[in-house]
Amino acid sequence: MKVYESTVHELHEQLKNKQISSVELTQAVYERVDEVEGRIGAYLTLDKDVALAQAAKVDAKIAAGEEIRPLAGIPGAIKDNISTKGLRTTCASHILDNFIPVYDAHVIENLRKDETIFLGKTNMDEFAMGSTTETSYKKKTHNAWDLHCVPGGSSGGSAAAVAAGEAIWSLGSDTGGSIRQPASFNGVVGIKPTYGRVSRYGCVAFASSLDQIGPITKDVTDAAIVLNTICGVDGHDSTSLPVAVPDFTKALRQDVKGLRIGLPKEYFGEGIDAGVKAQIMLAVEKYKELGAEIVDISLPHTEYAVITYYIIAPAEASANLARFDGVRYGYRNKEAGSAPEMTKLSRTEGFGSEVKRRIMLGTYLLSSGYYDAYYKKAMQVRTLIRKDFEEAFQKCDVLLTPTSPVTAYPLDAQMDPLTVYMLDVTTIPVNMAGLPGISIPCGFVNGMPVGMQLIGKALDEETLLRTAYTFEQATDFHKAVAPLGGTNK
Repeated sequence: MKVYESTVHELHEQLKNKQISSVELTQAVYERVDEVEGRIGAYLTLDKDVALAQAAKVDAKIAAGEEIRPLAGIPGAIKDNISTKGLRTTCASHILDNFIPVYDAHVIENLRKDETIFLGKTNMDEFAMGSTTETSYKKKTHNAWDLHCVPGGSSGGSAAAVAAGEAIWSLGSDTGGSIRQPASFNGVVGIKPTYGRVSRYGCVAFASSLDQIGPITKDVTDAAIVLNTICGVDGHDSTSLPVAVPDFTKALRQDVKGLRIGLPKEYFGEGIDAGVKAQIMLAVEKYKELGAEIVDISLPHTEYAVITYYIIAPAEASANLARFDGVRYGYRNKEAGSAPEMTKLSRTEGFGSEVKRRIMLGTYLLSSGYYDAYYKKAMQVRTLIRKDFEEAFQKCDVLLTPTSPVTAYPLDAQMDPLTVYMLDVTTIPVNMAGLPGISIPCGFVNGMPVGMQLIGKALDEETLLRTAYTFEQATDFHKAVAPLGGTNK
């Protein structure tokens, strides 16, 4: 096994036992980046000198006989909408070209305390608005399993980096599936924690009531390790939940006997690819073998989730992105003759087409005469979606669904935006209800990975991780290594 194919927990033991140094590990991953990045396009910014200097500090600590944290000295990648002090953060947008933050996001502060290594910032859909990483102003990212296919989005760069061995772990953000769907497309693990479990401070806002930061990793154990570090209350985020953070690794045991797993019928109907459905049903059978009880349930308001999301999210985006005006920071048109003209031209030239589409939609929805008709009603439907889950969890402990109704599809597939939006139907409701969800590999269709989504009760990541871990350890899907795909491999 190549060192860049190893997991966080494997490398932690190797570092402790001095079988490898952090500098050697970090250099090996950068060599892998040099080898494949030209074909994958996972990164927007690399920070090699700083990363190697930090690795040397960790090595010195180990040499002195000091204890190290599980993520210490292990190189990971950060989505480019998460603020990193002194390191460029662009949200893959022209309007934030070369923007360098003066503060760290809360998750970055926590990771620095654990002495982890930041390789660089990963590509994404502009301002996290998209599900293919094709709306990035900078470039397109390619799927490591087939270079002709999308990596998913908006955290496509973070997922592709892990799948291609360009990072041992990564952080993404999830507003409507943007961690779980790219994890599914790339055959890796991605978890969206309960809303408020991880601070949003320093994550550039898309839709504030939906956004959540989470890890993308090679296996479930690594996801639990990263969660241990990034979770916790933060006074800078008013939605941060004042709850204790358990040691999530203690939930990693193989035991689903008597666990009630719900299958929402609405997630297995029209629109799901037959091959994907077949792999998911094989996973259901595996859970039966392992002793779980399968329960058929209904989430009747699922059909309204996508349209409700595309009212709430653009409305919040319209408000959040008003701060990008060419005045205080970011791109500014220098030819304008007045301040209003400067703002108009800066935003017109600085934002991409998908971002402008959502801003205009959101502004319309919040305008006088339409707020009550659309936004207010959407919030009422959101309550109904949340209640569906509450009722379902009276009958079961976790829910099982496809992460995506399809596998990764070709780049430049020329699908209309509405079709692309509808592919998020399995992930969006989880954000609407603020629940934790995880995607883990569960099979392949035509050589492309299939992800299984598990949805848990609020603040019950432990049951979610135990359920995922039990399946993972009973199968070998998480051990598959992406070939870098297509004719270009």
